[in-house]
Amino acid sequence: MRAGLRSPRPTLRLRLTLFNGVLLVGALSAFVLLSWLLVTDALRPAEHLAPGTVVVLTDGRELDAATWQDQIADQASRELLAKALVALVAISAVGVLGAYAVVGRALRPLQQVTSTARRLGEQTLDQRIRYAGAGDEVAELAATFDDMLDRLSAAFEAQKRFVANASHELRTPLAVMRTEVDVTMADDTADVAEYRRMATVVRDASERANGLVDALLVLASSEAQSGRRLVRKVPADLSDGVCAALSAMQVETRRLKLDVRTALDPAVVVGDPSLLERLAGNLIENAVRYNHLHGRLWARTGSHGPHVYLLVGNTGFEVDQADVPGLFEPFRRGGRERTGARGSGLGLSIVRAVAAAHGGTVSAVAQPGGGLEVTVTLPAADDAPGMAGAPGDAAGPRAVRAG
Repeated sequence: MRAGLRSPRPTLRLRLTLFNGVLLVGALSAFVLLSWLLVTDALRPAEHLAPGTVVVLTDGRELDAATWQDQIADQASRELLAKALVALVAISAVGVLGAYAVVGRALRPLQQVTSTARRLGEQTLDQRIRYAGAGDEVAELAATFDDMLDRLSAAFEAQKRFVANASHELRTPLAVMRTEVDVTMADDTADVAEYRRMATVVRDASERANGLVDALLVLASSEAQSGRRLVRKVPADLSDGVCAALSAMQVETRRLKLDVRTALDPAVVVGDPSLLERLAGNLIENAVRYNHLHGRLWARTGSHGPHVYLLVGNTGFEVDQADVPGLFEPFRRGGRERTGARGSGLGLSIVRAVAAAHGGTVSAVAQPGGGLEVTVTLPAADDAPGMAGAPGDAAGPRAVRAG
């Protein structure tokens, strides 16, 4: 036999039918044997007669009772076996055919699953089995397969949107750079100042493209580790990440004259420090970037039972609570158009991916009058200090007021 070729095997329908046939034939054979034993035992009345008893037949012949008994028993046994074998063959044939039909009907959804799976492709993910039979295991399998197709379809659609948005975001700075270079090079009267202006625009666009690529890499890395073991697992304090992010955004917070208030209790988790620092940094950057002049920014960290939390809130433009879940999707900026919007629209997507990679959750609440408050909850480290408190408590924090 050539490698890669397997000998044909009987289908599940045929195997179930054969199994049912073997059981049926075995049960009927046992019944026939039992009947034969009972009949042969019942046809022995001469055993109760005296020795030498003679039986007179209708044709006038006289036979010994024991001999006559043996003849009757042999004849009854042969007739019983002949008729029983005919009945056995007939009932077995009907049983096997019936089992083949019933098993085929029961396995029809499996055939639908197979045919649907063979037809599936990127353009045919809308097909479903939609089995409407009895609520048995086959129906459960068909429903599970349909649910899996729903998840695959949603994942493919999300991937398409992600690729389209990513290509758009990358194409914009590249188009800006090429336009600036072409316009400046085509201007014969361009001087050094014009070339400096072009270089500044190209540098800014390249920084935007580089930042987007970095964000995409972080998002991909975080999502790849979601549900699996992290590459790095060391103790890290979320409050340190908040302090570092506020320090990095100091110039911008001063420019906007933001009122920054923090209440930072220890919030130690075990995970990847770089990803956790990026999580805190993205929340602080978003809180500053989407704020307004003389706005407010608040951040709190702490622990509550077996979990630690990081809460970051800000004032800003109004957000409908119904739109909040969409803010965690890539390239979503709270209803703002992509073109000209601040940031890449990946900040909260990265936050959600990093939280999921560390076994945590993230939620957001729209603030009355504008702004957003985001809370990240992560499993606490075993040796995390300060297990008292809850989101909103400010007892014993490292309180800082800036602005």
